Amino acid sequence: MKKPNEHENNLSLNETSMGKDVLSFIENLKGFDEYRLPQRAYHIIRLAIRDLILLPGQTILEREMAEALQMSRTPVREALVRLETEGMVRIIPRRGFIVEPIEKEDLKQIYEIVERLDGLAVSLATMRVGMEEVAQLELLIEQQEEALEQKKLKEWAILDFRFHDLIIDYAKNKRLRTVIDSHSDQLYRARLFTINHRPFPFHSIVEHKAIVACMKAKDSHAADVLMQSHRNRARIEILAAVEKIAQKDLLVLNTEK
Repeated sequence: MKKPNEHENNLSLNETSMGKDVLSFIENLKGFDEYRLPQRAYHIIRLAIRDLILLPGQTILEREMAEALQMSRTPVREALVRLETEGMVRIIPRRGFIVEPIEKEDLKQIYEIVERLDGLAVSLATMRVGMEEVAQLELLIEQQEEALEQKKLKEWAILDFRFHDLIIDYAKNKRLRTVIDSHSDQLYRARLFTINHRPFPFHSIVEHKAIVACMKAKDSHAADVLMQSHRNRARIEILAAVEKIAQKDLLVLNTEK
């Protein structure tokens, strides 16, 4: 088990301004009432981490999270154990948990896997989609363009996630979906975390259009190559941004000493 490092925030939930944000986030979530308590706790905490409601390095007391979710600590503990195996949190014995920091090496390894798998997904999808499915992808691209014109970067990131997620749906391969899903939350979290430290994503729109053009032409090989190139460029930008943020945090810490 890793030890908390100097970048981690040791304040509890109630000691930060995040408490109200977390409660508001939980209240606005829909569709989890039918879940068993451990499943409900798992999905709510996972989404809060993915959407940066619970920030990287944030320390949360188990008791506080149980109170926020209005359930006992037992299902919360079960959820945290599952999230720890997925690399989302680190459990602190007899206390609570730390949201895992976003680290460059972890992201590098995830992107090495996802680049290939997304290429496979778009290759499969290309051979299976019709004009209706292509139109859905083109609509998402239009919405992304509108979000960028209005400089709504978080909205753009959400639409970007939907674009890639829809292509995986179109691949119609449940096993491939399961493997990609195991990494998608980490990538989404990293995109949000670095969104203001990366170049404005005009290139992403151009690449999305090129990928869809290949899908319309039923050129699965070209779609595969373009998707991997698209993911590789994103990886380079995001890893550079993570490094930049880490250096900035280190400078602040050294200044405060």
